[in-house]
Amino acid sequence: MKRMVITGATSMIGVALIEEAIKDPQTERIYAVLRENTEKENRIPSDGRIKKLYCNLDKYEKLPKLINEKCDVFYHLAWPRTATYEESYDDILLKCMNLQTILNAVKAASELGCKKFVGAGSQSEYGIINDGKMSPDIICAPVRADGIIHLAGGHLAGILAQKYNMICVWIRIFSVYGKYDRENSMISSTIRKLRKGEHCAFTLSEQKWDYLWAEDAGRAFYLAGKKGGIQENVIYNVAFGQSRQLREYIEIIRDVVAPEAELGFGEIPYPQNPIMNLSADIASLKRDIGWEPLVDFREGIEKIAFMEERHCL
Repeated sequence: MKRMVITGATSMIGVALIEEAIKDPQTERIYAVLRENTEKENRIPSDGRIKKLYCNLDKYEKLPKLINEKCDVFYHLAWPRTATYEESYDDILLKCMNLQTILNAVKAASELGCKKFVGAGSQSEYGIINDGKMSPDIICAPVRADGIIHLAGGHLAGILAQKYNMICVWIRIFSVYGKYDRENSMISSTIRKLRKGEHCAFTLSEQKWDYLWAEDAGRAFYLAGKKGGIQENVIYNVAFGQSRQLREYIEIIRDVVAPEAELGFGEIPYPQNPIMNLSADIASLKRDIGWEPLVDFREGIEKIAFMEERHCL
């Protein structure tokens, strides 16, 4: 795998994927696709093999004209985010744009001579599964618009990739965290409040969750493009592979950041129809690409806490 294209290159996983790719001496060129006027360009590592391309999501049909050589793998991680998780008409309409974006990315990958298309899906494709681990081969019944659209996008990408004689590797991402996590994520907001001495209120936090360090996720994506889906389309889960109650994760954050703080479990009611189980089956990913997660949750939180402490100095 010598040449690759990466959309969503400044995202948390996109940066981790690039950092993993440049470790490989076989990598000759990485085309990092950035949104025009992005404020996150400084996240891209400095390496002569990386070429930045400025192309918004609605213009991916132009990518083959911006790249003057054949590529091996096309990683599509870009996904327009709405300001909130509310599912109003406007929110759903914006999310639906992803279907056309995904298909344009598959078509661009074909025109660039790629043999493999790697797309970023989501845990939300599964819907509500109260018991057991979510396996890539079970029937999905998503209940939210983003899950429905991700599921449809993965199916459509697979159909179009086959038409173009490409392999589609669709990766369902579970809960990833790291140095470029969203400011309003549970982990980021909890660390910030604890540092300020503010009270942290939560639901009872009985949900079973599965968190994965971003660099481990980036390595999984890289190896999935290199080794996954050798002969046919495939779906993988990217997660740590061991779930625990959300309360336990929160208590680890408290123990690392502010050990004396009291946590307000049960002070916030659960939302309507809460998802209580996000346990991932990663057996096929580990088998096919020889990947294992390396950073456990406490170590990851310690890394983030150290980064923030240095930033404040």
